[in-house]
Amino acid sequence: MEKRKTYSKEFKEEATRLVKEDGLACIQVERDLGIGRGTVSKWIRDKKKFQDDAFCGSGNVRPSEREFKSLRKELVRTKRELEILKKAVAIFSKDPNPYSDS
Repeated sequence: MEKRKTYSKEFKEEATRLVKEDGLACIQVERDLGIGRGTVSKWIRDKKKFQDDAFCGSGNVRPSEREFKSLRKELVRTKRELEILKKAVAIFSKDPNPYSDS
């Protein structure tokens, strides 16, 4: 099985620049650089969508995704704390002496 090729951020930036600034066709750039078909188009879409956060590399998370992950983690923790507090309220609101005449 062939290992998937990886390209540096600089390489991707240069390939997208060839299309956007030099006016070359994506398919021509892909052919000239030996890149798979549709790859440069995807890089251009990523660049348009994420601007400076595009091409952050494998294993690296975009700052917006990092914040989202952190907020999701905080939400889970807060929900857990809320459930604990609800149980505590239920326990402490029970009548301490169920046999008294009230």
